[in-house]
Amino acid sequence: MNKKKSVTISDIAMRVNMTTITVSRALNKPDLVKPATLARILEIARELDYVPNAFARGLKRSESLIIGVITASVDNPFYSEMIKAISREAKKHGYTIMLVDTDEQEELESKAIDTMLGYRVAGIILSPVSDEPSYQPDYLERLGNGETPVVLLDRTIHDSPFSRVVLDNYHSGIQAARYLLRQTPNLSRLLVLTGPERSRITVERLKGLCEVLADFPQVQVEICAGDYTLEPSYEHTLAYLAEHSAPDAIMGFNQLITLGALRALRMHNIPQGSMTICGIDRLPFADIFGMPIACVAHDASLAGSSAVRLLLDRLEDPNKPRDKVVIAGHLENG
Repeated sequence: MNKKKSVTISDIAMRVNMTTITVSRALNKPDLVKPATLARILEIARELDYVPNAFARGLKRSESLIIGVITASVDNPFYSEMIKAISREAKKHGYTIMLVDTDEQEELESKAIDTMLGYRVAGIILSPVSDEPSYQPDYLERLGNGETPVVLLDRTIHDSPFSRVVLDNYHSGIQAARYLLRQTPNLSRLLVLTGPERSRITVERLKGLCEVLADFPQVQVEICAGDYTLEPSYEHTLAYLAEHSAPDAIMGFNQLITLGALRALRMHNIPQGSMTICGIDRLPFADIFGMPIACVAHDASLAGSSAVRLLLDRLEDPNKPRDKVVIAGHLENG
């Protein structure tokens, strides 16, 4: 099948027997063209199915109406909800988004940054592949010294000069611990499934959890570090259950981690209701199946829309100081 040739302003000009300057003026500044001339040009443009090259126009005007969004995992339901909110908020202000999923790979993230800068996007909303203090990607200096505003979302890059939207991970850990203790007065064994050990998100959530549990020395805490996906938590829970009886409670540090634990319980024929389970952020559609899981939920839509607003603030005032928005978590189903 032959690829359809894109219609250009020159094609329209040939059909209406006018100069390309007149056609361009009609399409971009219609108020400067006689009504009859404008009507004829628009008629032919529709007939030829002409689509303006927004990117080329943006380059010519030294502006862009595209916001680049780089995420480490669209598989994560929380991220999917944030991306949807970013898209909606961007549309309200006349922008569209260009989305790249780096699949947790540093090389893909670096290429995504190059792609965004090559397209001269208006700004970039970035959730990096890692928030460990040691993660200092090669593009950091390039972004920091450039004119393209950047907002970090959820995960942050240590000591970077960008505005950011983050979750209140410390207090989320505190809320989860208090729920587990209320729900299980005789709590003695707790299995905690976390993200990467050095991740700032993991560290802060664990700090809040352990601060509360410090007053309950009878609680034995087993911590299994993995990543923010389902499979490691599934494997860790399977391994734990192979060597121990079921714990009194399980805590997962995000939805996918909690789902991994639930899957392992099912493999061992352990009813979900036989122990206390608490996660960070809600399990999508769990209530439909009659199994609502207690969680400390953060407003993903608010996080996404806040990132867009911070970016627009920087576009309006490039010299505006770095800003920070913190999204608090709230206990649900508890």
